[in-house]
Amino acid sequence: MKLAALVFSLSICRAGAQDLRQTASARAEYYAHVYSVPPEFVKAIIDVESAWQPDAISTKGAVGIMQLTVPAAFTFGVTNRFRIDENIRGGVAYLSRLMRLFDGELRLVAAAYYAGEARIRKTGLNCADPDIYRYVAAVERFYRKRRLAANGGGDAKGAEQGWGNSK
Repeated sequence: MKLAALVFSLSICRAGAQDLRQTASARAEYYAHVYSVPPEFVKAIIDVESAWQPDAISTKGAVGIMQLTVPAAFTFGVTNRFRIDENIRGGVAYLSRLMRLFDGELRLVAAAYYAGEARIRKTGLNCADPDIYRYVAAVERFYRKRRLAANGGGDAKGAEQGWGNSK
């Protein structure tokens, strides 16, 4: 009987996690459209930043599903970085600002989200930081995978949209 209760408990936890992910995904799509950021890009950032874990905390103190720092949260009006809706809204608003700053060049936007916009404005992708390179490459992989899925799996050019050469 105890095993059946444990299996039932685990299935409830899984269902709760699935509902949480669906809710977060819907919020990511909503704010992506509000702020004119490709939804696949927002989701790729979340894939890399927190793997969709709303209670994630980085070693540098970034928090939540989009791993917002205190200054970013303050700038974009996020009062509780652990609240999924607020965290995603603030993170997508930040991505939108970076999209304007870097003329929609997703590699630069991803690098700036990770390393800070001042650093990337100064060096672009010409810095020799392997962590930035790994981060951008990981975001690119998730982005392309999501774009392929959105295009029915057959349009490789559609998967590359926005991920062209740096300016």
